[in-house]
Amino acid sequence: MNIDLTGKHALVCGASQGIGRAAAIELAQLGAHVTLLSRSRDALEATLAALPKVNAAQTHAYVAADMNDHTALRAKVEDLANTRAVQILVNNSGGPPSGPAHAAALDDFRIAFNQHLMAAQIVLQAVLPGMRASGYGRVINVISTSVKEPIRNLGVSNTIRGAVASWAKTLATELGPSGITVNNVLPGYTKTQRLDQILADRARASGQTQEAVAKAMLASVPAGRFAEAGEIAGVVAFLASPAAGYVNGINVPVDGGRMQSL
Repeated sequence: MNIDLTGKHALVCGASQGIGRAAAIELAQLGAHVTLLSRSRDALEATLAALPKVNAAQTHAYVAADMNDHTALRAKVEDLANTRAVQILVNNSGGPPSGPAHAAALDDFRIAFNQHLMAAQIVLQAVLPGMRASGYGRVINVISTSVKEPIRNLGVSNTIRGAVASWAKTLATELGPSGITVNNVLPGYTKTQRLDQILADRARASGQTQEAVAKAMLASVPAGRFAEAGEIAGVVAFLASPAAGYVNGINVPVDGGRMQSL
């Protein structure tokens, strides 16, 4: 199976922690040049130092950018793509605050839409010419199982993640003829800062301990445990590889069997 990414350039968004960081490390391990993108320069520098180099030509870098500052984001990613074409784009961004959809303010939806869908569109447009010129493109969106089964008390996230999934399916049809695939990875409960936030929010709302909340969540997971970020990253890396060249326009759950739907 050909999973060699030597010579490919990957841009990983939200790469300073969690699934994004793990994906960046996995892609680097397969030989890709990796550029990290996140807001925190200090966290980016720490992640950059952790990236492996498996060949002498391999180089890594980072771009400090805020997904909500669209003008600066476009300029920085265009500059990056003009310097070295990007063949692999991993869209990954922190989830919106929890709460029911009916109680969310309009600004909650607007901010999430801008951070996720609008920012992803800006980044895609910046890297697309290089993908087309290379004849190789992989767009991988790390979103949520909520695109198949909405998650309780994550109303804004459920809504926006669904929009990103539909955007990706549309792009898969449009870009497939150019040798570009677009797929979504749907993480289940994964040990990241996002999970810590969800546990804290549910504990606060229910009056239970976080341990009790975690136990209840795991009762719905046949695997009986939370995922490691690296387990999600492995699926991202496969979809980025030549081996996945005929996989296009799909949602890939990585949830330990939690979802009840096919």
